[in-house]
Amino acid sequence: MAAGNVNPFNLSDSEDEADQRAEDGAHIEKSPSVGTQGPSSNNPFSPQADAEPPALLVSSTRTSPSVEGISVSVAAAAMTVALAETRVSVDVIAAQLIRDHYILTALEFHTELLESGRELPRLRDYFSNPGNFERQTGTPPACKDQGLGPGGPLMLEFELRKAKETIQALRTNLTQAAESDTQERNKNYSSHPETQEPIRPLEKRALNFLVNEYLLKNEYKLSAITFSDENDDQDFELWDDVGLNIPKPPDLLQIYRNCGSALPSPRNTVDVAVGVESGELTGNYITQKSDLLQQQQTEVVEELEYQISLLNEEKQSLADYIKKLQSEIQSLRRTVPPPPHDQGSQPNPPSSSTTPQPPLDNGQYLDIRVASEPDNPPTESNPPTQTISNPTHTSSQPHAKLKSRGTVVFDQPNRKLSPAFQQALLSFCKMSADSRLGAEVSRIADNEESVMLMLGRCLPHIVPNVLLAKREELIPLILCTACLHPEPKERDQLLHILFNLIKRPDDEQRQMILTGCVAFARHVGPTRVETELLPQCWEQINHKYPERRLLVAEACGALAPYLPKEIRSSLVLSMLQQMLAEDKADMVREAVVKSLAIIMGYIDDPDKYSQGFELMLLSLGDPSERVVSAIHQVFIPAFAAWTTELGNLQTTLIPSLLARIEKLLKGEHGLDEHKLHMFLSALQSLIPPLFSVVIQNAPFTHRVNLQGDIPPIEVTRFPRPASPLQDIATIVGSRETLSALLILYDYQLEHEGTTGWDSLLWVVNQLLPQLIDIVGRINVASTTCVHEFSRFFWRLCRTFGKIFTNTKVKPQFQEILRLSEENVDALTGNGILTKATVPIYATGVLTCYNQDEDRKLLVGFLEDVMTTLSLSHAPLDSLKASFVELGANPVYHELLLTVLWYGVVHTSALVRCTAARMFELLVKGVNETLVAQRVVPALITLSSDPEISVRISTIPAFGTIMETVTQKELLERVKMQLASFLEDPQYQDQHSLHMEIIRTFGRVGPNAEPRFRDEFVLPHLHKLALGNNVQATESKRIDIATQLFEAYSALSCCFISEELMVNHFLPGLRCLRTDMEQLSPEHEVILSSMIKEGEIKVENRGIGQAEGSVSIAASLVGEDAKTKFLSKMGQLTTSGAMLANVFQRKK
Repeated sequence: MAAGNVNPFNLSDSEDEADQRAEDGAHIEKSPSVGTQGPSSNNPFSPQADAEPPALLVSSTRTSPSVEGISVSVAAAAMTVALAETRVSVDVIAAQLIRDHYILTALEFHTELLESGRELPRLRDYFSNPGNFERQTGTPPACKDQGLGPGGPLMLEFELRKAKETIQALRTNLTQAAESDTQERNKNYSSHPETQEPIRPLEKRALNFLVNEYLLKNEYKLSAITFSDENDDQDFELWDDVGLNIPKPPDLLQIYRNCGSALPSPRNTVDVAVGVESGELTGNYITQKSDLLQQQQTEVVEELEYQISLLNEEKQSLADYIKKLQSEIQSLRRTVPPPPHDQGSQPNPPSSSTTPQPPLDNGQYLDIRVASEPDNPPTESNPPTQTISNPTHTSSQPHAKLKSRGTVVFDQPNRKLSPAFQQALLSFCKMSADSRLGAEVSRIADNEESVMLMLGRCLPHIVPNVLLAKREELIPLILCTACLHPEPKERDQLLHILFNLIKRPDDEQRQMILTGCVAFARHVGPTRVETELLPQCWEQINHKYPERRLLVAEACGALAPYLPKEIRSSLVLSMLQQMLAEDKADMVREAVVKSLAIIMGYIDDPDKYSQGFELMLLSLGDPSERVVSAIHQVFIPAFAAWTTELGNLQTTLIPSLLARIEKLLKGEHGLDEHKLHMFLSALQSLIPPLFSVVIQNAPFTHRVNLQGDIPPIEVTRFPRPASPLQDIATIVGSRETLSALLILYDYQLEHEGTTGWDSLLWVVNQLLPQLIDIVGRINVASTTCVHEFSRFFWRLCRTFGKIFTNTKVKPQFQEILRLSEENVDALTGNGILTKATVPIYATGVLTCYNQDEDRKLLVGFLEDVMTTLSLSHAPLDSLKASFVELGANPVYHELLLTVLWYGVVHTSALVRCTAARMFELLVKGVNETLVAQRVVPALITLSSDPEISVRISTIPAFGTIMETVTQKELLERVKMQLASFLEDPQYQDQHSLHMEIIRTFGRVGPNAEPRFRDEFVLPHLHKLALGNNVQATESKRIDIATQLFEAYSALSCCFISEELMVNHFLPGLRCLRTDMEQLSPEHEVILSSMIKEGEIKVENRGIGQAEGSVSIAASLVGEDAKTKFLSKMGQLTTSGAMLANVFQRKK
């Protein structure tokens, strides 16, 4: 049919219409589309009157005002008159429809009859005869008007429409079932929000539609195509494909912007869409639809304005009511005298803080600020008890039992921590009471009226912020309710909400929750903290989000002061120990260490000492630097404070660490430097507690007088502490106390001695000798060990002071080193000078103070060591370690050059040789100005020394200058000096000089300036290799050949031009191969491969020029030389270092 003659909006069966037909007892068979519109209706959506005569239902309800509609109306009117007397037969109706060419209506009529079991022969024969639907040359006028065309497509259109109706009906039932199931799940979710059921088909289709719509709107076309292909069972063009009885929700962007807010419930609607084309819509429908939408929007706006007016009226009435209540309170205060304060209650003093405070609360709030406030720190005489005031109320108020509470008393450990130390220890509990919200969290309401005041202050902040990830605004409400609610189950649920309030709380949110937990603990007492708060921590100890586990770890430390001491040293300690051993997140383990430190500050069970020591060792071995930093900054000071009270610091803790260090030194598999660093760093962190023990247990402690003017402590008196807990002033109580003790300490050491001073005598007679013995047994070649022990002695000497260092430390080192002149000859067999004792004494003890006499002492010691080792023909490793450690600090460069100049002008050639070799170590760290002014002149002086050994000793230093310096003038001077060594006839037979030069060329050549390498190193290596071919002494020949092999192997890493390759590099290799053929055939294999690859490289230089420098040694793995090289590699007898140089790369 033509679009203009078919009304597509009357195809759906209405249930009301079916009921009406049943009531009327109509027996006339009707089409499923009948009954939603009368022919005279102008609105396609207007329902037909229920009292419409049944005969009218025979006509097609899909007709619009046209020729067909007029004809049918006339026929219907005639039928109405006839029905008054007799009933029209079905066959007559069918004949009339066929005669007037109402083919679709007749087909629907035929279908209705078939469904009711009354098949009509006329219609059956008509529709079963294909000839009735063949295209005819002449088209009846009615067909022209209606645009029927051939009958085949009409039947297909009808069948398609019927199939769509069936699908729509099935989807309707499915949608209804899904909606009821969704409503049931919503009920379950409201009571059990943590349960997550799998997605349902209806939900999946709806989400798929919204996601596809979002992708298309935002130009993600490829993603939309892929998404549509993956969901080929869904039509993304039509929302009705999702479900019929559900309205289309807003797009994803609108849902995201309104997430968490209750969307307005859609109005009850009847979906009558059947998938028609937009061209079939009439003009009236479009106009009326826009009017309907505008009307609905107007109604929504009016409803919202009405709600706003109601809320404004309610707000005004509440404001008036609040004013009335405040006036009544004031009048009651004036008329009723305040009750007398007993010992357990006291009024809260007005806050003097400059931070913004909440409005006045009539004194009905408990001020529970953090423990770090200066006006009332917790001590033994002033425990952190909770004082609750008793405001005046009438006895008729409900829940009167909540108005008055007794004093809450917490278990106090039997400890002697200074208030300053305890305050500094508790400062690691990250709490915040300085902000507005922090002030609210810290003030717990005590009765119903104050709860209302709290709600009044907090709700204005909650409502606008809760949807913007500001859920911490809910903490005051949760805490107040959890504190005052009489039902334990409800309190547990509220605390569960508190700990699950934020999915992944950040630092500020965690601090706010911890502040609330501490406020809760202070208000309810230790019993409820144990039974209500701790279970919440235990539940989340293995939570999948590290932020939640971090909250648990921090809560254990923050709640430690408010727990029963039995729980504090058992359950909480075990929880933290488990998290330290099992948690994979560094930040969680760091928080665990800090909480363990707080536990150590409150624990008073001596049996837990061994557990604390094991926790310290476990934390020290943690792979995370932040965990190790926390152990030094927080845990070790807290643990040392406890061991000091137990009397175990000098008797157990420090000796245990020293014993472990000695055990490491005796290990059969070599020294584990990581463990040595671990134990030594722990000892270093124990120096401040050790010094505090010494000065607090001195004979002069009873003479401490804090009255009068006490001089301040020098800024540089102590090393910078790693944390406030390592500050000795914090440990002893205050800087005034420490200053007074230091004055008496220095006077006692200088004038009165150490008699009766057991704690200091232990340091002098037991600790220092054991440490010096350990130092003498470590490997001097280990720069790490030397550095660690040097830092330890430096901090020890700086902490105990200059008098102690000069009178107690230095004499013990000097006695062992025995550097007096009369012992020089006897020191040939004295191994102590070759040990690490020398560099540690020089860099750890003699550098503690930087005055003139101290620098002179250091210079004299180094000069004596250099002289003694040189004259004794002893190894120079200890002196080299001293120069390396001191040379790392530019402050000591001038001092070291002074020491070396002493060696340059020394009368002994052995000392001058040692000085020349020390320059090699110093050149790399000294700036070029000093090199030009101090180093090169000294080396030039030594290079003209009468002793040939001294001149040879300068070659490594000259090579290092060529490797590190960039000034052309300096390089030219060094180049000239080296050239004189190579070209002067007096050096032609100096085998040692040639060996040193070749070794230096192999070491500095790859890193030296390219021009120096090309113009100087390679040509002279070629000459040396050529001269070695005629060397008569076989031992000298093999020595030179071996050094040349290593030098050429190192230089093969460099880019060598074609000219140098042909003129010097390959000829030198051929000369070397000639020597190796006779002296070392296994080397000859590698040299032949190197020569062959070099020749191939020269031939292919034009092709491979763009590839840059490629190591010849690396090219040995070429297919042609690989097999031969590997077969001979196992037969090499050269040293490992020599073989490694074959594959060396330029760094």
